Formats: sequence, structure tokens, C-alpha cells
Amino acid sequence: MKKNLFSSETGNLLSPPKHTNLFINKWLYLVLAFVLSFGCKKAVEETGLVGICPQVVSTSPLDASSGISLSTSISAVFNEPMDASTISIANFTVKEGTTPIAGVIGFSGNTATFSPTKALTPLTKYTATINAGVRDKAKNAMVDDYTWSFTTGPDPAPTVTATDPLNFATGVAFNKMISAAFSKPMDSLSATRSIILTNTSLGGTVVAATATYTGTTVVFAAMGGLLPSTSYSATISTLAKDVAGTFLKSNYVWHFTTGKAPDIISPIVVSTDPINSATGIPFNQKLSATFSEVMDPATIIPANFKLVNTTLGGSNVTGSLLYSGNTATFIPTVLLQPNTTYTGTITTAVKDLAAVSLKSNYTWSFTTGNVADAVSPTIVSTDPLRYAVAVPFNKNIAVLFSESMDQSTITTASFSLANTTLGGLVVSGTVSYTGVTAVFNPLIPLDPNTTYTASINTGAKDLAGNSIVSDYYWSFTTGAIIDATAPTVISTDPANNATGVAVNKKIAATFSETMNPATISISSFLLKNGTTAITGTVTYAGNIATFTPSANLLSSTLYTGTITTIAKDLAGNAIASDYVWTFTTGALLDIIPPTVILTDPLNNAIGVAVDKKIAATFSESMDPLSISTVSYTLKNGSTSVSGNVTYVNNIATFSPLFSLLLNTVYTATITTQAKDLAGNTMLSNYVWSFTTVLPIVPPVPLGTAANFGAFGGSAGATNQGLNTVINNGSIGTTGASTLITGFHDGLTADVYTETPLNKGNVTGGIFTAPPAPGTAASFTIATNALSDATIAYNSISPASKPGGTDPGAGELGGLTLAPGIYQSASGSFKITNGDLTLDAKGDPNATWIFQTASGLTVGIAGPTGAKSVIMINGALPKNVYWYVGSAATINGAGGGVMVGTIIASAGVTFSTAGNIVQTVLNGRAISLNASVTMVNTTINVQ
Repeated sequence: MKKNLFSSETGNLLSPPKHTNLFINKWLYLVLAFVLSFGCKKAVEETGLVGICPQVVSTSPLDASSGISLSTSISAVFNEPMDASTISIANFTVKEGTTPIAGVIGFSGNTATFSPTKALTPLTKYTATINAGVRDKAKNAMVDDYTWSFTTGPDPAPTVTATDPLNFATGVAFNKMISAAFSKPMDSLSATRSIILTNTSLGGTVVAATATYTGTTVVFAAMGGLLPSTSYSATISTLAKDVAGTFLKSNYVWHFTTGKAPDIISPIVVSTDPINSATGIPFNQKLSATFSEVMDPATIIPANFKLVNTTLGGSNVTGSLLYSGNTATFIPTVLLQPNTTYTGTITTAVKDLAAVSLKSNYTWSFTTGNVADAVSPTIVSTDPLRYAVAVPFNKNIAVLFSESMDQSTITTASFSLANTTLGGLVVSGTVSYTGVTAVFNPLIPLDPNTTYTASINTGAKDLAGNSIVSDYYWSFTTGAIIDATAPTVISTDPANNATGVAVNKKIAATFSETMNPATISISSFLLKNGTTAITGTVTYAGNIATFTPSANLLSSTLYTGTITTIAKDLAGNAIASDYVWTFTTGALLDIIPPTVILTDPLNNAIGVAVDKKIAATFSESMDPLSISTVSYTLKNGSTSVSGNVTYVNNIATFSPLFSLLLNTVYTATITTQAKDLAGNTMLSNYVWSFTTVLPIVPPVPLGTAANFGAFGGSAGATNQGLNTVINNGSIGTTGASTLITGFHDGLTADVYTETPLNKGNVTGGIFTAPPAPGTAASFTIATNALSDATIAYNSISPASKPGGTDPGAGELGGLTLAPGIYQSASGSFKITNGDLTLDAKGDPNATWIFQTASGLTVGIAGPTGAKSVIMINGALPKNVYWYVGSAATINGAGGGVMVGTIIASAGVTFSTAGNIVQTVLNGRAISLNASVTMVNTTINVQ
């Protein structure tokens, strides 16, 4: 084996060994000089010596890709950890033509991300470059600049992203205005003219209304006001167009019913980012303030939302304001000064949609640090969880971020939901954002017993402009019932009747389920000393609401906490009654740092299951906002593992998105960013390691479906060509015999609509419903086979076999895979970049399960485009299974050898009409709901 002539730790040249042979010494020095002159790429290619230079191994978007979203971020993944200080705007550029575009640089793990500060231009080519100025941790530079290009797609049509009142809201104050937020800036005249308000209690009578447009929100008021206890329908018509002239694709309609009372309750500021008295704030951050309700955007203006530099005696900071949902965002014109104190003020001129003002000015202060925020936000958890089943179909969808996000980027353009069962049909809805949680509210209840896929794309950005590194997908399946169960408070900290409580402690309440964060505020979470309300802010993360008093509590004093029935879950169920508890403070501050007292797995554990969730138990209750994927990480060497973090009952749990690697050492870390409820951090990072083992994937029981080489649900099977043959198996459908075309039964000689050019031989029989040759008996056999295939399909689904890994970002071509479960993160698998090799490592029972929420594509266009699956070291086709959420296309160009049992929700297609090259499947092709189409195809049932 040839030795690396460079230190893997320092990147410096190693001293060559001492030899008496002068020729050998000279040869070694010549090689060293050669490597130095040409860098790692030349070293590997020319000499076989291991190089030291960093390289870009993948990009998003891909080179030469097209149709790219205008809100995309541009990212590059390196082959090793990099020096983050070199990942800068000087070394990572994106150009429109020859003009550099403005953006924010982020770096996480091995991935650098460029987040444009504004939307890209439609139908335009962009060129990204990472130059040789970037360096790895050993200070080695890339050999050459790395450049790639992509082209954007058309400007998408605008959508309505949020409304107030919500669809089907009841008890709406009759003195309030109605608002609708758009996904992008609109033509103001068209937005105000697109409003239609009707009184449905009076048979759809049109109500005269006036409208104004501010930012991205249109607000309209019924002339004379709304009537109490009356049903209304509001419409944003297709007259509304964006500033580029693109109209809404369809009318947006929602309904609500007024109550008997007007709105006379003053709005309040429920949270800010930065929080009051925060320190070390990145100087490139925007400021945000979240209100207890939707506000009149016309009152969210710089005169009413001010920022001053307190360090410089109160000089005004200029900036602009964005308002979306319940959140106002202040964007400084220039970066804030480092190590400087600022004070924000929101005045009483700010009003809600009922024209009710804040009772008093709201003021808070914070101090910047000396660094910018270049850390990409992450997804901490979702509800429903990935692959959840029996989800109530009246539930809203929630996602928890690792930090406060720019609410203007959290819309239906960045947070979407699709009906996977119906082929990816987009679900209409609105998006709300509160604290660190975004909620997708479907316009109508979801369908029961249906699979959905939710996604957060890279258009989602934090307050410093950093995007999430890559699009995030998760799927779940609804059940047959709604959620009508009221949530409960399952624990509090301090506990009821606790004494000696630290006066600097935050107050926390844990719910039995995920709550709608918009209902968790100082209106629903109260703290009182006798009858005196304590001022403070309320945050919500996971299932935990936290009340942070504005000042330390009084010593030796009885306090009462209350969670009111305003608090609701994601299905709209309120807690059944107010939850009340009391506690008494002591005389001391809590200054004791928290510790980790237990981990699972234990430190240095071996034989850990690859689907294991990693847990750490703390010595006390922690601030849930500090427990995230930022403070809790898992790594394989220097490679970060993607996952979600939850926190319940003093236990933080890291759930990897996919199965861990086999026989691999992992290191988990809880950093000093984790804080207790008094704000104390751990004294040092807590680190532990464990080693995984090889999992055993059991074979999949196919039942009577194992006898079939092709099965076309109730839609049949079709052959084109003279060379199609099903060896050692049958074909079938639960549909009529007329749905089988181009085949004859090799057992009975029955012919199923063959023509001179379309003849296929089935050696194991054909089974269908009548008419003849189908019979009642053959229909029963087909029905049983479809039932068994459906059971098998569900048994290999991500819900039944969770934790699959995605080894190639959806591309399996060119890989060699050990036995295991593999699941596409993007929702589809391809074998287009070379053949896929499956290595059994000598185990005849080695099993592979591949899972994709949508499609499977094997091969590419062209006469040499066919791709194959290669089995080595004892691998057997009978132990390979493909779970396909929609359709599978196998070698459309003809040719190639596919392997395994393909069970698809939609159709399975082999080759393309007119191809004469034989396409082979060693296994079986089963469609549960559509047809199987073959062109000169051989299926060897194994």
C-alpha cells in the first residue's frame, strides 16, 4: 500500500525515512515536489498518492439544471470539514451574467450555503463559483476554482398564504377588519379590487367594503361593520396580480361566522427576537416582534416601531419594516454595530384589525456581540412525525425550527403539503408562524386514510438571512377519525405547591400534545402574585410553554400560574378548563449549572441498533428553546447526522432522520448552549460515543402474490412486442379479462387480445375476473394475490420499516450497497448515474428494502441509457424489495437487468413502444392501483 506523504492532522509534509540508498531518497523527494506542484487532484490521478486538497463533491442546484425556484439557496458540499472563516462572500460568489448578486453565506458541517437576499430573476442563468481561497481545517486550498451553473424557472403565480379570520372561524368580533396575506408583493390596485365579501346568512348578499394594501397584506372592512352572529364568505378573486403582472390561478375563498361581541381587548407583544436583555446578538440580525393577534399592517411603520443605539446616546437606527402574520420585522439599513446596546420601542400607535391600540409602549433592549450569524437554521421536530400513521385528518401540520425565522419567508411558497396518494396533488392552505414554530393550516380537512408529504424548502430563512441547508421532506398517513380530544397540562415547573423556588426561574408548563403556538401567549399563560399580574413574555417550543418574567420574582412569595382555555391543540381543541397551580419562592437565585446525568446509549456502548434514538437526561428542567439541533448534535467522525430533537421531562432526544451506518462509531454532544430555566449553562460540552451493529432485515412475506411476475391491480397488464415472456410465474388483475392485452396463457393456451406484433408468453397462468377466459375462480385467486401484495407493500413501508438511509441523495447509480433499508430523502429514487451493485458479503439471507414516497426511475434516454442492478457475493433477487409511492419506470430506452420485487401504488412500465432490445426483471412487478406495461420484457420470477 502506498503511504500518504502528508500528515492527515496538519497537512504538512512528513519527513521521508532515512535510507542509505541515495536513489530511493531522490525518488521520494521528486514525488514530494511533484505533489506540491500539482496538488491533490494531480497526485491521485498521476501517482496514486493520497492527496490533501479539499474538493466540492456535490452542489444544489445541480450543474446545468433548470426550472430552479426563485427562492432557492445555492449550496456546495465538500469532501471534508472546512475552515469556516474562509467560507466567505469573497470566496463563494453567485452571478447573474457578469453581475454578482447579494447574499448571505452560511456554513454547517461540510456544507456551504449562499442565500440570496432577494428572489432570483425568472428564466435566468446563474453561475456559482467557489474559488481556491477556501481552505480545509489544515489550511489546504482547493486546486482549482469550482464553477457550476443553473437556470431559474418562471415566476410562480402568487398565492394567499394566510387569512384573518381563519377559514371556518367562529365567534369573530363583528367590529374587526378582514385580512389576507399574499406570498409575494402584489399590484396594490388589483389586490384591493379583488375583494368580494358576501353575507351567506342572507343568501350570499354582497357586502360593500373598502380595502387597503400594505406590504404583502390586503385589509378590507365592511362598510357599516359586520353583523353579529352572521356567516360570511370572503373571496380574493383572480383579478389580483403581483407586481410582475401574474394573476392568482384561482379564486381563494374562506368562511367565518361572527360572534355577539366586539373586540375591545388591546393587543400585546408576546415575544421579541432578540429577547429583552439578550447579549452576544449577531450584528447582522434583523429584529422581530410577535403580537398576540393579527395587526393592521398600515400601523406597522417606522414611526411606530423604532430602534435606537443606546450606547451612542439614543441615536435612531434607520431601517425598513415587514409585516406578516402576527410578526413585524425591522430590517436595519446597515449592519448593527458590534458590542453595542440597542433599544427597541413599539408605540401605542400600533393597532389590531379592530382598531384597538396597545395599552402602552413596549420597550426592550439587547446588546450585540462581535460576530455575524452564519449558521443555517435547522428543523428541530415536526408534528405529525415522519412516517406517522393514523394521524387525525382534522389536524394542522407544525414544524419547529432551531431559531427564530424571518416570518416573511415562512409562507405557502416555502412550507407546502401534497397529497401523495393522489400523485402529489398540492393541498390548499395557509401558513402561520409564531415564536419558532410554523403551522400549515389546510383550507379544508385532510382526506382520511391518505398519505401526505410536507416540505420546507430553502426559501425559509432566519433573521440573519441564512437559509436551511436543503429542502426538508417528511410524510405521514391520516387515519379514519378526527381529533376531538382536549389537550391537558401534564406537568409544570415549578410543580404545584413547590416551595423554595429560585427567584430568577422561568415558569414552564408541558402539554400532552403539540399545541397551536398562536394560542400560547400571555393571554393564555398567566402568572400572578395575588391579584397582581406579572409582566413577562411567553415562548413555546415542542410541547412546552415557558413564561419568562420581566424581572426576578419576589422572595418568599406565593405565585399562581394559570393556563386558560384559550390554549388549543393543532386540531383546534381547547383545554377543558383553566389549569391552575401555585408555588412559593425562596430567598435565593439559582446559579447552579445543569448537568447530564444519564445517556442512552451509554458512553462506549456497543451493538447499538441503527434505528436507535439518542437520549440525554438532565439534572433539572431545561429551557426548551435552548435544546435544539444547534445544542445537541450527533456525528460520524466529522460528518454531522441529520435529525430532529425533542425535549420532554428533562430528557432531550435526538432522532436521526435515517438509519445510522452499520458498525460505526458515533459521537453525541450537548453543548454549553443548553440552559436551565434560570438561564444557567452547562460548565462544558458533554460528549459521549457509541458503536452500531449490523441489523438483520427479515424477509418480506409475499403470500400468494409471490406466484406472480406481473400484477396490474384492477387496471390490467399490457404487452407490446413479440419477445415478452414471464418465466416461472403468472400475471393477473382483479379487473376484467379484457384488461390483459398482448399475452397468451402458456398453461391453458387462452389468448388475451394478441396481435401479430404483440405476443407475450406467460408460463404460469393468467388470472382475471370474467368475462372468459376469466372465471370466478381465477378472480378469487387474483383478489387474494392483490390483498397479499397490499399487506406486503404496507409491511415494507417507511411506517413499518422506519429509519432508512439515503446514500446518494436519491441517486443509487454507481453505488455499492450493503444489506439494509434505504429511503429517499427527496421522495424519489433513480438509478441513472451508473449501475447499482448489491453486496451480500457472503450472506445468502441478506435483504434490501428500498423506499420512495413517489417515483422510481431506472435508466436514461438514449441507446446506451439502460442501467442494471448487479448482485455480488451471494446476493439474491428474491431478497430485494422496492416500495414505490407512485409509479416506476424501468429502462425506458430498453435493455438492462432490474432486480427485486417492485410494489408500486401506481403503474410500472418497462421499456418504450418500438424498442426491440430486451429488458429484464429478475423478480416481479406489482401495481396496486394501476397497470403494468411491458415492451419486449423478460420477467424471471425469483
